[in-house]
Amino acid sequence: GRRGKENHPMNNWGEVKPVGTLAREVERTPCSILTGFLGAGKTTLVNHILKGKHGLKVAVIENEFGEVGVDDALVLETEEEVFEMNNGCICCTVRGDLMRILNKLSRREAKFDHILIETTGLADPAPVAQTFFFDEDIKASYSLDAIVTVVDCAHIIPHLEENKPEGVENESVEQVAFADKILLNKVDLVTPSEKAAVLAKIRSINKLAEVIETSYSAVDLSRVLGVKAFDLARVLQVEEDFLDTEGEHEHDSSVTSVGITLRGSLELPKLNLWLTTLLQTR
Repeated sequence: GRRGKENHPMNNWGEVKPVGTLAREVERTPCSILTGFLGAGKTTLVNHILKGKHGLKVAVIENEFGEVGVDDALVLETEEEVFEMNNGCICCTVRGDLMRILNKLSRREAKFDHILIETTGLADPAPVAQTFFFDEDIKASYSLDAIVTVVDCAHIIPHLEENKPEGVENESVEQVAFADKILLNKVDLVTPSEKAAVLAKIRSINKLAEVIETSYSAVDLSRVLGVKAFDLARVLQVEEDFLDTEGEHEHDSSVTSVGITLRGSLELPKLNLWLTTLLQTR
C-alpha cells in the first residue's frame, strides 16, 4: 500500500532490493512535479514553498505553454534559481529541455536539496514522471519524490467532466489520477456541499492520494516536500503502459496561446475590460 512503501522491497526504479542490504545508495536529489489545471494555484504554491522556513536550497523549473514567459515573473525574487522552458508543453515538445536542465544541474558542484518542476496547466504528468526512469544519468542523480496536483475547488468539476474529442485526453483527469498529493485549493470559495461534491469526484478518480484542503495554496511543507510518496508499483497497477514512451499523447487543439509583449505597466481595469469584451465577442 501507499503508506507502507518506505519499507517496500521495491525502490523508485521498480527493481527488487535485497532485504537488509548494507549497500548505501548514492544520495539522489528529490524532485516534485507540481501540476494542476490552468489557474489552480501552482505558482502560488511555488511562492509559498520558496518563502517557507525549511532551510532547503530549492531550484524551480518553470514550463509555459506560450512563447512569452509569465510565471517566472510571478515567482518571488529569491536566492533560489528559476529555470524557464517556454513555447511548448513539458510532457511532450520540450521534455528534452527538462532532461538537459536536470543533467546540467546534476553536474554543478553546489547541489540543490530539492527541485520543483511546475508544469503548464495543460500537462499530463505521466510523461514528465517517465523522465526519471529512462535516462540513466537522471536515474542516478534524482528521485521522484511526489506528483503534487493543485485543484481549484471552485471550478474543477466542469473540467473533469468535459468531453474531449476522440483521441484527446482530459488533462485535468490525468492530473488528478496520477497525483500522490492533492491540494484542494480555494476551499474558501465554496460551500460545504460544493466541497463534498468535489471530494467525491476526486475520489472516483483517485482513491489513494492524500487530499489536503488549502486556501491560497498555503500548506504545511512537511506534507509535500521530502515525502517519498511516488510509488511506481501503484502507478503500474493503475496504468500498465506507464513506462511505454512510445504511447500517443495528444493535446486539445482548441486550446492555444497568444503572447503580447509591451513596454511599461498595464492598467488592470482596462485590461480586464478588454479581456471581458474579447471573451464575449469571440
